[in-house]
Amino acid sequence: MPKSHPVYGRIDGPIVIIGFGSIGKGTLPLIQRHFDHDSDKLVVIDPNPDTHLFLSQHNVRHEQIAITLENYKDVLGRQFPDGKGFCVNLSVDTSSLDLMKFCRELGVLYIDTVVEPWAGYYFDTEDNAERTNYALRQKVRDEKAANPGGTTAVSCCGANPGMVSWFVKEALLTLAQDTGREVTAPTDKAGWAAMMQELGVKGVHIAERDTQARRQPRPRGTFVNTWSVEGFIAEGFQPAELGWGTHETWFPENGHRPTTGCMAGIWLDRPGAITRVHSWCPTPGPQFGFLVTHNEAISISDYYTVGDPANPDFRPTCHYAYHPSDDAVLSLHEMFGSGRQQTDFEILDVDEIVEGIDELGVLLYGHEKNALWYGSRLSNAETRKLAPYQNATGMQVTSAVLAGMVWAMENPQAGIVETDEMDHARCLEVQRPYLGPVEAHYTDWTPLKDRWEHFPEDIDETDPWQFRNVLAT
Repeated sequence: MPKSHPVYGRIDGPIVIIGFGSIGKGTLPLIQRHFDHDSDKLVVIDPNPDTHLFLSQHNVRHEQIAITLENYKDVLGRQFPDGKGFCVNLSVDTSSLDLMKFCRELGVLYIDTVVEPWAGYYFDTEDNAERTNYALRQKVRDEKAANPGGTTAVSCCGANPGMVSWFVKEALLTLAQDTGREVTAPTDKAGWAAMMQELGVKGVHIAERDTQARRQPRPRGTFVNTWSVEGFIAEGFQPAELGWGTHETWFPENGHRPTTGCMAGIWLDRPGAITRVHSWCPTPGPQFGFLVTHNEAISISDYYTVGDPANPDFRPTCHYAYHPSDDAVLSLHEMFGSGRQQTDFEILDVDEIVEGIDELGVLLYGHEKNALWYGSRLSNAETRKLAPYQNATGMQVTSAVLAGMVWAMENPQAGIVETDEMDHARCLEVQRPYLGPVEAHYTDWTPLKDRWEHFPEDIDETDPWQFRNVLAT
């Protein structure tokens, strides 16, 4: 007997998926599986002609067109003539802010996985401060402040950003319980921030290790990844960026502070994809990660700020510490070493991966139990059994999109929201069946442990969790 799946509600009106890369392809069956809808009102907008063949075999309508600044209102206006439905934006090179604003004007629910700009922004913008996720996020936050409430638009709801913000809250509750405190989940931002401060958490790594691999060696001149190559290259070329905590006593020479907005982050004059940090995950233990910029690095530090944002009483440091698949690491080395992008892109398919997991979680550090990693350890083998058309990396993203859609349907007039602001328990209730083992692991590792004594470094031995010690020289 086929496995039954919960149906979380009915979506009246069109369901429009923008973009049909690896994440779009993986999200489609989850939407079909978990929502009651009219199949003739499900449409994918994507310029790739190969998309048409796949969708025609699955009886899904395809609009073969690229969404642009010039046509987005016309294209989306035709798709949503009655002011209802759901826009699922999983594309690159389309302005998340413009699409979300227009959908809200129409009364259409909206979700995306990143604050994406129009094509050319990442590489044509000369001012590095403007190329940061801090700047892109702040424009969305400004729109939220200027137009509160109204039709729900969920911003940045993938694995990370997205799911990891829900993991932070679960990790805080776990830490509170394991240190003998009364465990009551706070009900608002101020309560969660006070909880993190009281627990003594100094910061958060979004600590990830992707060990998915295939038998075939990576071809020279090909960028191989387990998710969107275009997306990874774009964010990898942005400046390294992090939320900046109140416990930090040192400031990097190439660091820059914002002068407007939430004041929660800083950025470095260096691409994130070649900026290394010391971190820890359960499988490898200590490891190098890349300090690639992500929205959650700023949103988490912002959400858990206590006091005046310009001079807070407490704020955690937060950043991504990403060790992608080995093929992706080699692809990065080749790209930055040669000074040019590869001409061929390839995403590892679920059927060619022969081993490995995507171990994605949050490492909360600096508290009385030192450090706690909490996250998903999903294997490609298990992913095969859970849903089609995706590897473990994709499954962690698409299941978060599903959870965000469910939350939006249950809260249709919440305005513009980030995942930090959503009911994490409800979202994880929806997502967890797709995450494999979700585990908590304590470690006594710190960035000062197991350093090479032969090569002295400029570190701070008085506080192991200073970013000065985390940043690899």
